Amino acid sequence: MQDNSAQKTVLLIGASRGLGFAMVEEYLKRGWRVIATGREGSTEKLRQLSAGTQGALEVEAVDITIPDQVAALHGRLMDRRLDVLFVNAGVKNDDLETIADISTEEFVRVMVTNSLSPMRLIEAFQDLVQPAGTIGVMSSGQGSLTNNTNGNYEVYRASKAALNMLMRSFAARHRDDARTLLLMAPGWVRTDMGGPDARLSIAESIPNLLSTMEAYEGRSGLHYLDYLGRVVPW
Repeated sequence: MQDNSAQKTVLLIGASRGLGFAMVEEYLKRGWRVIATGREGSTEKLRQLSAGTQGALEVEAVDITIPDQVAALHGRLMDRRLDVLFVNAGVKNDDLETIADISTEEFVRVMVTNSLSPMRLIEAFQDLVQPAGTIGVMSSGQGSLTNNTNGNYEVYRASKAALNMLMRSFAARHRDDARTLLLMAPGWVRTDMGGPDARLSIAESIPNLLSTMEAYEGRSGLHYLDYLGRVVPW
């Protein structure tokens, strides 16, 4: 299926549930063409949603921690042009684990999924993004070194801080690029990952997050923002 040139296109990586799925729904409401991904076996909800969108939602399967799958997805989409590339995929470890007791295998799992793999995907797919488009990743306020005053969730925090640093390096290497680069902090949201005690509902976070992203269209360089458009301190 070819893009309608009058319709903006977003590729959402990690959109099978939670915040990613909510972003799909919100972009569709705003009239965008959406290409949404989940891992193999997790895309049924996306495919059900796609059935009622008259082709506006396309569903792809990819595990971003597997380079061969990322390359295969790029091959399938290489003729497309994206206005927005956004990577939402992420995991967390047990909330109570500290660096003192987490296993090496679990530490590697969190870091590879949350830090290394999103940036590898951005490196691979940047050529599909329009010259004035947007490349974004779902970071977290917990990735802020400045705001870490209680030490909780330290491995997850570390993975998001690493993601922020890698994105900053990407921005430095592409300092003459006109595209907008975004690190987005959605707030603490009631999802499977955020838990039932989180402060925000999805409806309070995601529409505002998309509006913030749209407000930053055309602003080159890297911006670390929360869902209300407030700058998050590094």
